[in-house]
Amino acid sequence: MHKIYKIKIVVTFILMMISASGFSQSNTFKVTLDAGHGAHDFGAVYEGRIEKNIALAIALKVGKILESTPQMQVNYTRKTDVFIDLIERANIANRFNANIFVSIHCNANRNTAADGTETYVMGLSKVASNLAAAKKENSVITLEKDYKQKYEGFDPNSPETMIGMTLMQEEYLDNSISLASKIEDAFADLGKKIRGGGVKQAPFMVLHKAYMPRVLIETGFISNTTEGNLLNSEEGQVEISKAIAEAIISYKKEYYGNGEIELIGELPSQKINEKPIQENIVPIKAKPVPVVEEPIQTRKVVDTTKPIFKVQLSASSKRLDLIPRNFNGLRNISVAYENRVYKYMYGETSDYDEAKQQLQEAKSKGYDTAFLIAFKNGEKINVQDALK
Repeated sequence: MHKIYKIKIVVTFILMMISASGFSQSNTFKVTLDAGHGAHDFGAVYEGRIEKNIALAIALKVGKILESTPQMQVNYTRKTDVFIDLIERANIANRFNANIFVSIHCNANRNTAADGTETYVMGLSKVASNLAAAKKENSVITLEKDYKQKYEGFDPNSPETMIGMTLMQEEYLDNSISLASKIEDAFADLGKKIRGGGVKQAPFMVLHKAYMPRVLIETGFISNTTEGNLLNSEEGQVEISKAIAEAIISYKKEYYGNGEIELIGELPSQKINEKPIQENIVPIKAKPVPVVEEPIQTRKVVDTTKPIFKVQLSASSKRLDLIPRNFNGLRNISVAYENRVYKYMYGETSDYDEAKQQLQEAKSKGYDTAFLIAFKNGEKINVQDALK
């Protein structure tokens, strides 16, 4: 009996260790850091400042900070001066089952006075400057072997051709915007100029194939002597890397907790908030109730038997009053609260053509990253399914 008792203790201990190991893995927040360019792909080069070297130095510094953070696991698309295909960079993140993908770059412009940071999420923006940025970064694929076969149907000189390719932008867009916003806020705290006033959207191939919230950061202009020299310095790289790391840690805490409670370990896009914070904020699975300044009877009656389309304007951690002056003059604004983020939406119609017009109206009001979402019976569904 004594021997059996000892065996039971050993078995129990082993099971406890396995259980603890599984718990630890489920709580690990995984980050893939992508240092842009590499080897024969130098990226931008100005006055001896080389983008591939600066991007790598910053990525490694960000990684070092994250690796010293509890419950944080980091992998890299490259840790040395090597060339990695764009599609392989995304695949590295996919195989790692990363929670987020962060691609780090430096900007450049013939106008050497240009300065400031930009943070992009994946999207089909038609803004000329955003397309130019995507064209510059996507041109790297021409250095890859058999790129025409590998990226069939995509022309790096015309980012708009990505419109014809399969996209998973909607599934991760909210969380990508949230992460990008935190990065831009961290840069603003450093006194950095935020170009374009906030998060931008553009069709970057390296983001297109990464199936998780993902962002591309232009840390500054190496074509600008002052900003470029700072980026090329140890001091400047430490400053930038700390800001990026702090934003990632903040994102992790917001969506995955701080390690003091049990975590589910699922992607933010899969998490469901059980109930809204305030009674006038509805969960995403319920039909949002618009709050408008005009009398309610002036609004068009919507056929609720059909899928309902709305324009998602933004996702933010801040709660705003649903009045036109807070949304560049747009009326008929509704809000949903999900994953600790307020999602602000404009319009409501069962007519897809009308929804597209509302989307264009939102973009004309300055919401460049706005996109269409759909609901059926109060539940959010894929826009493509709604059209079917």
